[in-house]
Amino acid sequence: MKVLITGSTGFLGKYLLDEFSKDTKDQVIAFGRNVEKGHELEKDNISFYQGDFTNLKEITDAVRDVDLVIHAGALSTVWGDWAAFYQANVKGTQYVVEACITQGVKRLVFVSSPSIYTGKIDQEQITEKFSIPNQHLNHYIKSKIMAEAVVNDMTKNKALEAVIIRPRGLFGIGDTSILPRIINANQKVGVPLIRNGSNLVDITYVENVALAIYLAATVAGIDGETFNITNGEPKIFKDILNQMFEKLAMTVRFRRINFHIATGLAVSLEGFYRLFRLKGEPILTKYLVYTLGTTQTLDISKAQKVLGYKPRYTIEEGMSIYAEWWRENHTDKKE
Repeated sequence: MKVLITGSTGFLGKYLLDEFSKDTKDQVIAFGRNVEKGHELEKDNISFYQGDFTNLKEITDAVRDVDLVIHAGALSTVWGDWAAFYQANVKGTQYVVEACITQGVKRLVFVSSPSIYTGKIDQEQITEKFSIPNQHLNHYIKSKIMAEAVVNDMTKNKALEAVIIRPRGLFGIGDTSILPRIINANQKVGVPLIRNGSNLVDITYVENVALAIYLAATVAGIDGETFNITNGEPKIFKDILNQMFEKLAMTVRFRRINFHIATGLAVSLEGFYRLFRLKGEPILTKYLVYTLGTTQTLDISKAQKVLGYKPRYTIEEGMSIYAEWWRENHTDKKE
């Protein structure tokens, strides 16, 4: 089987390359723009195809004679210009699907995000059938909702099979988002604790996500299906933080914030940044407040039943692996 992976030089991409390379009968192609990282991959005997999936010709040429495409590439920040999100996440996905159809690719696995479920109320055991609100909490969420619609609409009644994966809260070595931000916040001002950190959250060790995507790529008879992916271990947010910082051998400092005050501050900051077209990202956004301050857990029973998904690593095991790596590489940042 010939497999092409977009976003292959990113956090999740590295683990996808490792997962799909385990079967030596498969030919795995890393697709991306970063030539330097591409050359590093080639040293590990991974084929690299330089290109941009927002360029229809480049992605079309890349998927010629490919059997399976994993579209994991995306603009994945919580703040930025709508035009950039639309081009990368909506038009880019459209081009990937179009290329797959014209070149006769057998299956496309699209990596979406459960951030599309995000709201200001507690939500437990959300299933894939959850009615997605017509929300515009941020441009990333809006673009992912639209991208899913593109995949579903363009592949309906087509030979191309399509499967959508919604993995929640990825963490692990190479993460540049969740844990590094929390550690940085702890070192500077303290970790924001909304509603005293009593809300339940789902997170997922990155190797488990790579496994789930491999299953979505190889299990038969799942065309048109969507799957939630987590570790299946909902935990109280404050408990996760205490557990993580204990493994990091660091003292955690909490900065308690009232939910309604935090929401009001986030609205003001977002408005200020938009009004004055400021660069960078507000220190607090509505998405961040809702993510840190509300319960959101996902029902993964469908993935367990249909895909046979069973996490290889528990959250504690994943944290231990990450903490050991962090201590070895950031000894000067320990408290």
